Amino acid sequence: MPKFKKILLKLSGEVLAGGQNHGLNFETVRDFAKNLAEIRNSGIQLSIVIGGGNMLRGRDALEYGLDRVSVDAIGMLGTVMNALAVKAALENFKVPAQVLSAVGMPPIADLYNRERAKNLLEAGNVVLFAAGTGHPFFSTDTAAALRAAELGLDCVIKATKVNGIYDKDPVKFPDAKFIPALTYDEAIKLNIEVLDTAAFAICRENKIPIRVMSIHDSDWVKNIIEGSEAGTLVTQ
Repeated sequence: MPKFKKILLKLSGEVLAGGQNHGLNFETVRDFAKNLAEIRNSGIQLSIVIGGGNMLRGRDALEYGLDRVSVDAIGMLGTVMNALAVKAALENFKVPAQVLSAVGMPPIADLYNRERAKNLLEAGNVVLFAAGTGHPFFSTDTAAALRAAELGLDCVIKATKVNGIYDKDPVKFPDAKFIPALTYDEAIKLNIEVLDTAAFAICRENKIPIRVMSIHDSDWVKNIIEGSEAGTLVTQ
């Protein structure tokens, strides 16, 4: 049986770009949806938050003089596009899926509602939360932690390009040391950038474990289903 029965999977939009620099690689989207279908079909209640970095690199836009509020609004729309693509791909695998957006945009995506989200998850749907929190200055990491807290989920899983948390960036520093477990307070004190401070704080206040693991690990789906100790666990 999986260790966590109700999980929220958080990943970057770049995952859906495949080998491209930006946009959607639909072969990658299809393969990713197949993995999600396997997780859902194992009996895990699955919800997802996908970033929008494949659609917009906010830092680049800010450098050209766009204001932060406008840039964040564009980024929210990028997350909706990603969620809609994954939803359609999941349905090709006969998996029911729904997109709930923090910004209402019928008939493209329903407005997020806590009770509706809970009912959809309990009915076996994969639920994709889009448009972040619906407000500027809050990241999709914060949105993921917020939705997990609102819905009483068991765990937030951050699937990223590295296999867990290190004491410094392992890409830049070959001597970086892997940290298999740490507390929320330690993660905040060390300024761990794999999630933002607000996300760590929300999970700390609501006692929601965070597992950081590599999406490039060939066993990442198996690790989620079996509740393995892969990656780094952040708890009290």
